[in-house]
Amino acid sequence: MLRVDSGGASDRYQYSGSYHGVIHSHLDAVDCHIMYEGQGYNGVSVEDIEAADGCPQGSIHALRDGIFTRGILFDATLLPDLAAPEGWLEPGTPIRAADLEALEEIQGVRVRPGDVILLHTGRWKRRAALGPWPTSDGVAGYHADVAYFLKDRGVSFIGHDMWNDAYPHEFSDEVTLPLHQLALVSLGVGIFDNLDFDALAGVASRLGRYEFLLTAAPLRIEHGMGSPLNPIATF
Repeated sequence: MLRVDSGGASDRYQYSGSYHGVIHSHLDAVDCHIMYEGQGYNGVSVEDIEAADGCPQGSIHALRDGIFTRGILFDATLLPDLAAPEGWLEPGTPIRAADLEALEEIQGVRVRPGDVILLHTGRWKRRAALGPWPTSDGVAGYHADVAYFLKDRGVSFIGHDMWNDAYPHEFSDEVTLPLHQLALVSLGVGIFDNLDFDALAGVASRLGRYEFLLTAAPLRIEHGMGSPLNPIATF
């Protein structure tokens, strides 16, 4: 707080540290945040980023006017063979492309080009019930074969209630986030991390409708590799 008196009050907001990781809701920039063999989407290289002291193209600033499109919630807690009775997926549970197709049938929705798909695993419900756990114990999320689904359906963005990628996975330990690499570097599909879908899942279930208008506006950060943000679903 900076001041308070009979006429009002004012404050100052300061942020220090990285919003990337497993806590803050954020959107990754497409070109620079994740790379494969030293290159990001559209061939942006480590050397390009170092020379620009930030993301020289495809930064989060490219989305400064906001995202306004159809969102679909894939509620993986509705999958009877994968969900725990308490209403969440246990850490390490992978959601494959076939599971997304099954959820389309369960939820009565079909993904179209330009859609944002959001995966609800019940992370926050589990955390409230059992407490936090280290990601080394596992993360329920998308399996890498979901990349085929993204390509075939023309998905524009993906999102999740943690970091999107299922962990552990069957690939080399050198591949830390396989779907991040495939989505961002190979396909140019943006990624929302660490969203909270508990209220959204409740409304979708009550209405029997899992599609909605999704709006999200990142901060205007030139050369930024992502941004914290507060996306909104409107039915």
